[in-house]
Amino acid sequence: MAELTYRNAVARGIAQEMERDPTVIFLGEDIAAAGGAFKATVGLLEQFGPTRVRDTPIAEQAIIGAAMGAAMTGLRPIAEIMFSDFFAVCWDIVATQIAKTRYMTDGQITLPLVIRSGNGGGSRFGAQHSQSVENWAMAIPGLKVVAPSTPADVVGLLAAAIRDPDPVLFFEHKSLYATKEDVADGELLDQLGKAKVLRAGGDATVVALAAMVPRALEAAEDLAGGGIEVTVIDLRSLVPLDVTTVASSVAATSHLFTVEENPRLCGWGAELASIVADECFYDLDGPIVRITTPHVPLPAAAELEDLALPSVERIAETIRVRLG
Repeated sequence: MAELTYRNAVARGIAQEMERDPTVIFLGEDIAAAGGAFKATVGLLEQFGPTRVRDTPIAEQAIIGAAMGAAMTGLRPIAEIMFSDFFAVCWDIVATQIAKTRYMTDGQITLPLVIRSGNGGGSRFGAQHSQSVENWAMAIPGLKVVAPSTPADVVGLLAAAIRDPDPVLFFEHKSLYATKEDVADGELLDQLGKAKVLRAGGDATVVALAAMVPRALEAAEDLAGGGIEVTVIDLRSLVPLDVTTVASSVAATSHLFTVEENPRLCGWGAELASIVADECFYDLDGPIVRITTPHVPLPAAAELEDLALPSVERIAETIRVRLG
């Protein structure tokens, strides 16, 4: 057991899988010599060499095109898109080619590849470098979508993503890179599509993702001081989506709140709310409530960015008022 930061967990997860499987390769902009723009891949070049850890030009289409070709010919590539906003540059390859190839070839060609990216706001990077785009990926059939909130989950879910036979988009939240926790030694392997219940309470179910998870937990502690006990679920992945864990909790609490960083329109919580309303309607004692970022480009000014993103105070107050 050792203390590990979220950013160091990325390097540990990649190294674990590169050590066990010589077909795993890693490519992206500044990921080798510089150790990554967010210093999440330090040491990998020295450990595995330039054949398996390759710097690329600033060309998202080239990075993803090369990863797709490598996966088609027997390798298991990990590709990095530095900021998730830049998926827009290579979205045709991701959404039209990578997501469809296994289906269109009747399984004759599989694409076991992972695309990692720094996602989300809170770091004052402005509207073009702060988007939370996991809901873009969730809308595309053929892609798996993962967004861990803790260092241990980074290692275990990254290992599961790399071993998966399908393409996985792995969203690392930029504002979580400095967070840390004790992580077990040895090989870690988690399961895609399995949510975690982090806190139990009988008054409501609160579902969050990535950087919203610690905020939801802090809000839950605040609510407990006033006698409101909520269950907090870390969804961890959007595809596969663990509806079973959420539905089981809603059956016990009769109230559902989602905490989403993505803009409100077409966010992942809207899909979850639709499923729960359809499958668990008679378990609910009130409307499903979504706590989200408004449908605006995220501001760069600190005060405005903080106002736009769901805060601990807004989460707690929304739940308090709705349950009152």
